Amino acid sequence: MRFPKVYQFGPISIPETQVFYTSQHCLGLVNLKPIAPGHVLVISKRVATRLHDLSPEEASDMMISAQKIGHAIEKYYNGTSLTMAIQDGPQAGQSVPHVHMHLIPRRQGDWANNDDIYDELDNKKKGVDNDERKPRSTEEMKEEADRLRALFE
Repeated sequence: MRFPKVYQFGPISIPETQVFYTSQHCLGLVNLKPIAPGHVLVISKRVATRLHDLSPEEASDMMISAQKIGHAIEKYYNGTSLTMAIQDGPQAGQSVPHVHMHLIPRRQGDWANNDDIYDELDNKKKGVDNDERKPRSTEEMKEEADRLRALFE
């Protein structure tokens, strides 16, 4: 009998069913509360709080993974651009104490003011938790991960 693998994202346990990409040092996983279709995360396999906590090999692998994943999700979600963001520390809006990069496919006019996307990423803006996005179900996340996993097989 095979037991499902579980990964750590800071204090959060992530089942392998939500992971769609793996490399030597990183994982691509679907987002619990995406701000746009295709909003995914790239995380280090090793729990490291900040970017400077990664080894040069881990940091390089994170960028190479982001490049591969970004290219695939931009095409898959019919984007024409890609926002890539690392919120490096709590004052930068990092909500999970584990270095991670947000990858968000973009299209013309998806936000009236382009930089408003950063306000949505910073769900603690102005000291108020204004995050009204509902978490997705485990099944919804598994279904998206299954679709995205096929892009890398």
